[in-house]
Amino acid sequence: MANPVVHFEIGCRNRGETAQFYADLFGWSIADTGVASEIQAALPGGIPGHISSLGHEPHNYTMIYVEVPDAAAHLAKVESLGGKVIVPPIPIPMGIFAWFADPEGNRVGILQRKPA
Repeated sequence: MANPVVHFEIGCRNRGETAQFYADLFGWSIADTGVASEIQAALPGGIPGHISSLGHEPHNYTMIYVEVPDAAAHLAKVESLGGKVIVPPIPIPMGIFAWFADPEGNRVGILQRKPA
């Protein structure tokens, strides 16, 4: 796969309660990092994720992140194909992320990692 799914995010209002729910439900190892609760991939090849409480809409969501080499170029392609940029590129410690909506309104995230 040229651009693999590399991360997922679960949005909520109460991060502590939501993290406990998923830890109890699936046996996930979840660590509070201050701004998010990091979900560790339990198996080799498992996809890591995190639980977030943004403090604003959208409160409840599930997002997958697809790794891309160039976030800006992919967002331009999203728009050329009839999609819409929801969250423009934002720098984060691991690189750059953004959200877009496809022509049907499905929201997907992209992640451009920092060079190693």
